[in-house]
Amino acid sequence: MKKPLIALALVLVGAAAAAHAQAEPPVHPALNDRYFLGLGVFFPKTTTQAQLRSNTTGAGVSLDFESSLDMDRSKTVPSFFGRWRINHRWRVEAEYFEMNRSSDRVIDRQIEWGDQVFPINTTISSKFNFSDFRVSAGYSFFRTVDKELGAGLGLHMASYDVRLSTPTGGGDGEDVLAPLPVLSLYAQFALTDRWALGTRLDRFSLAYDKFDGGLTSLGLDVLYQPFRHVGFGVSYRSLFIRAEIEGDRATASFRQAFEGPMLFVNASW
Repeated sequence: MKKPLIALALVLVGAAAAAHAQAEPPVHPALNDRYFLGLGVFFPKTTTQAQLRSNTTGAGVSLDFESSLDMDRSKTVPSFFGRWRINHRWRVEAEYFEMNRSSDRVIDRQIEWGDQVFPINTTISSKFNFSDFRVSAGYSFFRTVDKELGAGLGLHMASYDVRLSTPTGGGDGEDVLAPLPVLSLYAQFALTDRWALGTRLDRFSLAYDKFDGGLTSLGLDVLYQPFRHVGFGVSYRSLFIRAEIEGDRATASFRQAFEGPMLFVNASW
C-alpha cells in the first residue's frame, strides 16, 4: 500500500513542478514599461571631512563639519529619478538629490581655511552645499520579461559650495564641480506582477593631473505597483566620495558619505 502512495505522491510533485515550470513568468511594469519616473524622500545620514589648503602658504586643516562646526548629520531631502528604455537592451537612467546645510558656532581652536585664519573664540558661519546628478547608459546582456542583468557607463556630477566666514565678513570658500565617470552594474527581478527588486552599483577611481578621487554608489529598491501606471517603493541609497582638486589659489579636499533609506512614488508607461 505504501509503494502506490509514494508513487502517487511523486507523480503529483512532478506534475506540480512541471506546471510551475510552464507557468508564465510575472510581468512587472518596472521591467517592461518604456518610461519610469520617480519622486522620493531621502533620509541620509552624512559624515563630512573637508580641507581648503592654501597653495601659497600650505596652511589649511582638515575639518569634520559635523563635529567641529555643528552641522546636521541627517536631513530629509527630495530625490528625483527616471529611466528610459530605448529598446529591448539599451536604457538610460538619471537621478538627482541635493543636501544643503549651514551652521554658526564659536570655535574652541584655531582653524586655518585656505588663506584665512580663524582664531579661538571666533564665531564661524559655515555652509556646505552638495548636489549629485547621476546619469548613465546601460546595456542589458541578459534580459527576459521578469529578469534583467546589465552594465553601463555613467557620470556623477558632484557639486560643492563650501564656505567659512565670520559675522564681519571675513572668510573664504570654494565652488567645485567634479564630473566623476563611473562603471555601473545593475539587476532587476520581478517577484510577481506587483512586486519587484532592483539593485545598482557604481564605482570610480582616478588620479590624473590636478585631480585625485574615487566614488562608490549603491542602490537597493523594493517596488510595489498595485496600479497599472502607479507604484510605490522603499530604497536604500549610499554614496561615498573622495576627491582632491587643485585650483589656482587653493587645493580642496573632500571625504563624504551619505547613507539612508528613501521612500518614493513612481509612474511608468
